[in-house]
Amino acid sequence: MQSLTDISAVRGLLDRHGFRFSKSLGQNFLINPTVCPRMAEACGADQDTGVLEIGPGIGVLTRELCLRAAKVVSVEIDSKLLPLLDETLEEHNNLKIIHGDAMKLDLHELIEREFKGLRVCVCANLPYYITSPIIMGLLESRIQADSITVMVQKEAAVRLCAQPGTRECGAVTLAVRFYAQPKMLFPVSRGSFMPAPRVDSAVIQLDIRKSPPFEVKNEELLFKIIKGAFGQRRKTLVNALAGAGFDKASVGILLDKTDISRLARAEELSLEQFIRVANTACEVDLC
Repeated sequence: MQSLTDISAVRGLLDRHGFRFSKSLGQNFLINPTVCPRMAEACGADQDTGVLEIGPGIGVLTRELCLRAAKVVSVEIDSKLLPLLDETLEEHNNLKIIHGDAMKLDLHELIEREFKGLRVCVCANLPYYITSPIIMGLLESRIQADSITVMVQKEAAVRLCAQPGTRECGAVTLAVRFYAQPKMLFPVSRGSFMPAPRVDSAVIQLDIRKSPPFEVKNEELLFKIIKGAFGQRRKTLVNALAGAGFDKASVGILLDKTDISRLARAEELSLEQFIRVANTACEVDLC
């Protein structure tokens, strides 16, 4: 079994297949031998688990998942990596590799077809450029999985796991907390990759909620309010939401009814407060 974290071995593998890194796909392969075992353990993969991996690269994390899980399905968009994966993972008979774009696949159908009778989790080393679209796509589609364990850019990790009411909190923070309970697991230095990116990374885990933390009357309205409030986060809620198309006078009345100061800014509100604003807006037909 060839080493997938030895630089010279990886270079030999890439040269044999004539592979060249794609900047547009954000390809950086892990060469730190400690990272993928920790990720595979953290996601809870065992013989009762099916793991969906997005972007296996040359199979470093995939191999660790296959050693633990009942079945692994890896989705790879780059056709040039398929022959490399055939070579690096040929000994694993509990693996299925799908050539496709995870953003366009019907993952509900895939999970139903591939993981019958198994608990499911997602584990991936995500390219930086699709971090938020992939994570929010998985959560918003209410994927039938217990958790999502992913490596992302450190800055994104901080934002996704931020506490509401802090400066790091943003619209995506609250959206993630609506669907899941996020936590930071461990940092990963830029030197852990080949080629090395210009930023550090971190592994986070999102434990998916079975239901929202609070009752919401209109989810579309809730996220419209959150997005509008953070769209101009330096402004007060009244002015930020007015700039997002809401009636300014109505917003003021709405905040009064929910006991939120008209001078408050988006980062000062909790998810529960935003939900209260959205639910009250539905009740009194203000927004």
